[in-house]
Amino acid sequence: MRLEGATALITGADGFIGSHLTEALAAKGAHVKAFCWYNSLGSRGWLDHMTGSNAADVEFILGDIRDAATVRSASVGCDVIFHLAALIGIPYSYRAPDSYVATNVGGTLNVLQAARDLDVARVVVTSTSEVYGTAMYVPIDERHPLQGQSPYSASKIGADKMAEAFARTYQLPVVTVRPFNTYGPRQSARAIIPTIISQLVAGRSNLELGLLSPTRDFNYVSDTCEAFLALGECDEAVGREVNVGSGKEISIGDLAQMIAGIWGSRVTLSSAESRLRPPASEVERLVANSSLMHGLTGWSPQVSLRDGLTRTIAWFSEPGNLSKYRAGLYAV
Repeated sequence: MRLEGATALITGADGFIGSHLTEALAAKGAHVKAFCWYNSLGSRGWLDHMTGSNAADVEFILGDIRDAATVRSASVGCDVIFHLAALIGIPYSYRAPDSYVATNVGGTLNVLQAARDLDVARVVVTSTSEVYGTAMYVPIDERHPLQGQSPYSASKIGADKMAEAFARTYQLPVVTVRPFNTYGPRQSARAIIPTIISQLVAGRSNLELGLLSPTRDFNYVSDTCEAFLALGECDEAVGREVNVGSGKEISIGDLAQMIAGIWGSRVTLSSAESRLRPPASEVERLVANSSLMHGLTGWSPQVSLRDGLTRTIAWFSEPGNLSKYRAGLYAV
């Protein structure tokens, strides 16, 4: 299917990846329904400041992904749904697992039910590399076993399996996109790269982080959004789970030193007890095999880690952006 001229619903549009994807879809010529979390301030999250010639073609809907009626209403008339709404903070999932099941599994079910009832032509469900747990082999392909090493990852496995069930049972045209670690402007303070940058910008020379040895496959947000768009248009991807990653890994400790080097500082690193996951819950290694994604769509990442980090640091260095973050605060 073609996204240009299509009506696309994005759940979680007010968030980090969702706001970038909203802008990318609007720029591509889609009519976008941006489903944002309902709040008493009427805030549209990062989209409150959306500007440009395409902003007028975005329709804003405030609601709750857990409410089936609101999700169904938002889905009326849509050709495609990009489902990103989720609770994603891993540390908080240890405290409030019920809310993760209700939001991530129940919310995904609401989207799938609405899409089925309304004959939506394509549903792109957002998964996460965390569903794989610590790598049993690398690079990780889509055949790798799923391991629920946190309540968050377990809830996302449940959501993925619900999408699979709707594809198999009802022939719903679902694509499950499985991004590895995305970073860039607007990312939540709970994530590792904003944690590092915000401490550097505040002038700290000893950075408090979690465990330094785990490795991750980091991807700049524009590359992740291009993958979403490519899968949204790829008929051959229907019914599949598809990894999106660079195939390169870096440890958290080496990442922190790279960011400090770009910033121009020398730092020491420490592991704060409060930032550590339970031992059996820590995911030690994630690195993607994205050969399926490349074969289906031709997609490959265009932004190197150093270039993406440089762009991200520049964004965080703007006072208006930095004011939204508090250095050293562990955002559970």
